[in-house]
Amino acid sequence: MTPDLVSDPAASPPRTAIITGASSGVGLWATKALVDRGWHVVMAVRDVAKAEREATRIGIDPSRTTRLHVDLGSLESARRFVHAFRATGLPLDALVCNAAVYLPRLEAPMRSPEGYEISVATNHFGHFVLMTALLPDLAKGRSPRLVTLGTVTANSEEFGGKVPIPAPADLGDLAGLEAGFLAPVAMIDGKPFKPGKAYKDSKLCNMIISRELHRRFHASTGIVFNTLYPGCVADTALFRETPALFRTIFPWFQKHVTRGYVSQPLSGERVAQVVADAAFATQSGVHWSWGNRQKPGAQAFAQKLSARAENQARGERLWELTVRLTGADVPEPVAVGAAG
Repeated sequence: MTPDLVSDPAASPPRTAIITGASSGVGLWATKALVDRGWHVVMAVRDVAKAEREATRIGIDPSRTTRLHVDLGSLESARRFVHAFRATGLPLDALVCNAAVYLPRLEAPMRSPEGYEISVATNHFGHFVLMTALLPDLAKGRSPRLVTLGTVTANSEEFGGKVPIPAPADLGDLAGLEAGFLAPVAMIDGKPFKPGKAYKDSKLCNMIISRELHRRFHASTGIVFNTLYPGCVADTALFRETPALFRTIFPWFQKHVTRGYVSQPLSGERVAQVVADAAFATQSGVHWSWGNRQKPGAQAFAQKLSARAENQARGERLWELTVRLTGADVPEPVAVGAAG
């Protein structure tokens, strides 16, 4: 797919994107790629000072960014972020849900302020509050898009999603959410706690919810809802809680054995393509991928998702339970915004 910019930044006011988790890794480099395209980026981060340092380090124009605090593990923090963003007076043309926590060595569940298991609270619940609260703002944007980072490990249609360590992503019948998702419950399927699987499950939720957003809001708002897997970015801070030996071996293994490795700059460029390029505005409800084995000049394609992600009845129930557990104020379908 050949990049094709939506607009000439010099001919109109800059477009604005919010990127969560923009102080490192994919989010930081996606910020740079969009700023280089002429966008303004709101860096939604836990550590504002770090975001400023890292943006300076890689040469991001500071006049093209706004840095706002959010801790997605706290529903109240997510709501405060929405108010803080609106107070800036900036428009919203894209929301990129990138931030995630991965805590595979936990022996017992870590809990959010609301009492929910932290991987699901951060990766799924916090983003859900942002997504739903900001839909009316996004619907007013130019060629508006809501882009969510997925992962191969949550898609059983791909080899990476079949790996049984600690277990493939599987939400079961949502028994844990049905039970209220408070202690002692820590898994969406209601089964014993497995921290690595909790991460995979939360990312499966991200991909399911993106499809629910598409089904519920695309026709009425014109917002394009897509997910993407940019390739295995094996050396980001996502893996900071893994053993040191793993952090050494894993990037080497992805570069030389699986050949799935993607650099942080390239991953950011791929996110920016899905956010900004006209070719990615023609389809909503798609999971974009560049494949598991990286090849020079690889083009994006629509990757099939598992039946677990595509099942509409499960998607509707996950939506209902997530609304109940987060207290999210979901808007009615809103009018289509300005075309871009």
